[in-house]
Amino acid sequence: MNILEPKTSVKVVGANGQISLGKEFAGRQVLVEEREAGVWLIRTAMVVPENELWLHEPKANGDLRRALLWAQRNPPGESDPDATLRTLGDGGKRKRKSRSA
Repeated sequence: MNILEPKTSVKVVGANGQISLGKEFAGRQVLVEEREAGVWLIRTAMVVPENELWLHEPKANGDLRRALLWAQRNPPGESDPDATLRTLGDGGKRKRKSRSA
């Protein structure tokens, strides 16, 4: 982690309650912590959606790493879907129910 010299700047809070942090932060997400009345700590952040949190758990992370490693070691190749279906035993011809008019 780079430790920078603290920089202080004066910003004006607009009539709508907003301040500009500068173009270098445009589109970025930030955490704003109110430490006490009139004192805020603003930090850049990356937010993980709740439905993706499971991807950051150790088991899921390990599973994904193994899957990616397997994919690197086993590149895709030509395949014969008909042969695969014959191997599965139905020859690719499943009986369909007839539609009545």
